[in-house]
Amino acid sequence: MQTVAGQESGQPAEARAREDRGELFVAVGAYVLLLVLGILEGLIGTFQYSRALGSVPVGAVAFAMLIGVTCVLGAWGMHRPLGGLLPGVGWLLTSLLLARGTAGGSVLITNTAAGQWFLFGGTACTAAGVITGFVRWSPRRQGAPSGNPGKSDR
Repeated sequence: MQTVAGQESGQPAEARAREDRGELFVAVGAYVLLLVLGILEGLIGTFQYSRALGSVPVGAVAFAMLIGVTCVLGAWGMHRPLGGLLPGVGWLLTSLLLARGTAGGSVLITNTAAGQWFLFGGTACTAAGVITGFVRWSPRRQGAPSGNPGKSDR
């Protein structure tokens, strides 16, 4: 039975390669789901941002904060900044695409306080969440090797 050097489980190299492919498949699937989550948050938020309590656009503020939290939690869950970037990209592309007017003049996100809070607040929260992910969970910060064996990353 052939084993990979440094592996204590004693699995054959072929079984370990299959397991690695399975882990890669799960990781790629998780990243795709994070992108879809961002798209869905942008889609739902586009139609629900105008919810208000009195004159306070709580729907817009809540959706803006939600995408920021999603970006931070995505990066935390994947332990990589890409986990926070993908929901932000999905939200931003969806929101900006749906904010465009049609040839007939219809718009989904109006130029109101709620619309501005949704677009600008959501973009700011997305940027904050993505930056937090990059600062907190980048591979270099976690002590990944830099490629130069003689130098320390810290």
